[in-house]
Amino acid sequence: MTDATSRFGGFAEEYDRVRPAPPAVLTELITQWCGVEDPDVVDLGAGTGLATALWPAAIAVEPDPGMRAIAAARGLRVVDGAAEATTLPDHCADVVTASQALHWFDPARAFPEIARILRPGGVFAAFDCDWPPAVDPECDAEYRAVEAHYRVLEVKHGVRPAYATKADHVSRLRDSGLFRHVTEVAVHAQDTGDAARFVDILRSQGGVVALLERGITEDEIGLTRLRAVAHRRIPEARTWWWTYRVRLAVA
Repeated sequence: MTDATSRFGGFAEEYDRVRPAPPAVLTELITQWCGVEDPDVVDLGAGTGLATALWPAAIAVEPDPGMRAIAAARGLRVVDGAAEATTLPDHCADVVTASQALHWFDPARAFPEIARILRPGGVFAAFDCDWPPAVDPECDAEYRAVEAHYRVLEVKHGVRPAYATKADHVSRLRDSGLFRHVTEVAVHAQDTGDAARFVDILRSQGGVVALLERGITEDEIGLTRLRAVAHRRIPEARTWWWTYRVRLAVA
């Protein structure tokens, strides 16, 4: 079974090209929540640094060398580590973030590590955007149908990882007993993309990446069908609407 730390290794450049950059409003929300004007930030599971770049002085913690190389090329400070073992000193951060990553973490090991590196009153902010972006109703329906299908293929081909359900992030954080307050809010963002990028967003999903690496064809996964719908419905670039769900946990 493909593990979380290696699943995206061969797709780092494509991942960086098609994934959305989180909106700058997140920095305003998180900074206000932690009460520190210029917080020290650590970004866990940083990938290529799309979210780390919101905080130019942040430390990106990423286990995959291909992802780290792209983050470093952005001029970011990058550490070879994982959410469960950051290699960072105690109480070094006012803010710890995880963008599109918390579901890959082992909560039993990652949550104590996050609490260890946070300063008292610091904030852990884990955020994910809803897939797909709101662009077109037919594209949305086809995306969700293909997504449901590839979940079945993940099980059939033994590539479905044991990751956490995003809907349970808040309850898991609360149940850990490591944070004195946990809540969830939503923020919204706009982006622009065409049919090719819409398909590539799904192609960048962890399950699809693993299936393609197994030799499962785009036809079998349903990407060919999605591509036909997207090119018919999104003949040129248009506005995309994203919803980001932000879990805030105060140390």
